Amino acid sequence: MKGYNVIIIFNKDLDKLLLCERRKNPYGGMINFVGGKIEKGESNVDAAYRELYEETSITKDDVKLVHLMDFVYHLDETYVEVWVGKLNKDLEVKGEENKLFWSTLDHDFFDLKIYAGEGNMGHMLEHVKLNKDKIFKNES
Repeated sequence: MKGYNVIIIFNKDLDKLLLCERRKNPYGGMINFVGGKIEKGESNVDAAYRELYEETSITKDDVKLVHLMDFVYHLDETYVEVWVGKLNKDLEVKGEENKLFWSTLDHDFFDLKIYAGEGNMGHMLEHVKLNKDKIFKNES
């Protein structure tokens, strides 16, 4: 099975979300979370931190990632791991793969015309809301 990750990053105040405008298909021109491929032989958490760094310049020292959920697409022989974290400081994000920006949380992330993933972004964020205390329990 091919593995991918999706990484949901909040700013340190938990009032903004890091998003990207995809330059390539699938979902070219749409808004998405950052993430990418899990390489063969790479641990899942290492893959998440590597992709996060490659796409945003955010390092392991800047954020603690928590494994939120997985999606398995058996007929496509693909799985997607979802990770979430909160930055421990303000920092500038930069990347060349997609246009990065900070978004407020007052959007309809289920809007299929704007957000990638057939409603999965909204689903993931709702799951974060439900488990906010568990995810950010040791965060200050």
